[in-house]
Amino acid sequence: MGYIPSYDEGLEILKKYNKESFHILHGQVVGGVMKYFAEKHDPDNVDFWEVVGLLHDLDFGMYPEEHCVKQVEIMTELGFDESIINSTVSHGYGMTGSQVKPEKQMEKILFAVDELTGIIGAAALMRPSKSVSDMTLKSVKKKFKDKSFAAGCNRDVIKEGAEKLEWEINYLMEETLEAMKTLVEKLSI
Repeated sequence: MGYIPSYDEGLEILKKYNKESFHILHGQVVGGVMKYFAEKHDPDNVDFWEVVGLLHDLDFGMYPEEHCVKQVEIMTELGFDESIINSTVSHGYGMTGSQVKPEKQMEKILFAVDELTGIIGAAALMRPSKSVSDMTLKSVKKKFKDKSFAAGCNRDVIKEGAEKLEWEINYLMEETLEAMKTLVEKLSI
């Protein structure tokens, strides 16, 4: 069995490979969202889910063209456990060079929420409050339907993620928004 970093260790590792504050914040947001879902679906593994979310884009800052491929090499060199390697790179299945299919519930949730947090985060920046704290599901749905808004966020992946989970898209959106609201004070989102 390999190494599974704590949240604080994971954050330092993320900062080593990602210099842009946006990428670091994105990792923290996805980590927090994964923690929220873990508390509901796998309370014995909350810390693991959170670290997987935090580190899911570890290689993106330095190796965007090799996203989810270079990550395997980096994490292996760091002595990471195979479970964290497979779980983090599974979110890129079908979009990057990752051959790891999201099969566990946690991996399917990561696959679904990664892009969705981007849409919700971008929508929050458009609000007078610049926060998710006063955002509603209706607002998220409106921005989701507008394909020109946050165009880099792949709506098909979000839909596919909801299907993999056998969840209604509205449920996924509402729960992800609620998860992000739990992070408002910690991350100022």
